Amino acid sequence: MRAGRYRRAMSFVITGATGQLGRLVVTELLDRGVPADRIVAGGRNLDRITDLAALGVTTTRFDYDDPASMDAALSEGDTLLLISSDAVGTRVAQHRAVIGSAVRAGVSRLLYTSVLSAEGSPLVLAADHVETEQLIRDSGLPFTLLRNGWYTENYAPALQQAAATGEVLTSAGEGRVASATRADYAAATAGALVGQGHENKVYELSGDYAWDFDELALAFSTLLGREVVHRGVTPEEHLAALLDAGVDEQTAGFLVALDAGTRAGALALTTGDLSRLAGRPSTALLDGLRPLLG
Repeated sequence: MRAGRYRRAMSFVITGATGQLGRLVVTELLDRGVPADRIVAGGRNLDRITDLAALGVTTTRFDYDDPASMDAALSEGDTLLLISSDAVGTRVAQHRAVIGSAVRAGVSRLLYTSVLSAEGSPLVLAADHVETEQLIRDSGLPFTLLRNGWYTENYAPALQQAAATGEVLTSAGEGRVASATRADYAAATAGALVGQGHENKVYELSGDYAWDFDELALAFSTLLGREVVHRGVTPEEHLAALLDAGVDEQTAGFLVALDAGTRAGALALTTGDLSRLAGRPSTALLDGLRPLLG
């Protein structure tokens, strides 16, 4: 491992590289021909990315709660991808610390994975992203905001439920979801990292097609080889069903709130930004779900 302060060449620094999206972004950069020694994969547990180090990628400890680790990982002129923290409740403070390190280092551009239609989003988690976006704008650094929609992989639990019960239970009503796979988002992110003309731009990233939950049930039917139906219920019925199934109260409340946001259109936007940045169409729903069968 080489600490950032010893590097001379400008690098692409990927935070959260030990997570699923970050790892895919690093892989995508390598596939696009970015030299391994120009990529810095940062994370808290470097044991998870020893395979990337073996490919020549610089791996470095990058802990959102440890400013010294971030200062050591960044050099002047680097391009920094800040993958949003999953520490709900404290992540704005973590993001503020990363942005501070980026300013001190003098990075050439800061990219951030935000949420679809951030300012007007009814999703319960949108406020953290809106606040982080403003911190980035106030920093004075050139930026690119990557407002990510929903991952197709998020429906793995629903697929398991459908396999067991033959139904998809939601309170999302007629809401639609323009989902795409993590690999799709990683490809779009890599495109924004290495491409030209993305300074101070905002991209709304989502799949090319917004499907409804009847279509999700049909896709499940095809994959499972059995009939799966979508059963729509009220939010109150949904909460009760989740609690009866043993889901803890906090998680159940979050899932019902998520369906409320979906019902209000929070995940339905399609702009084509993802496909344009990725250089290819987004993965169709059925194809994105198929690997979830295990």
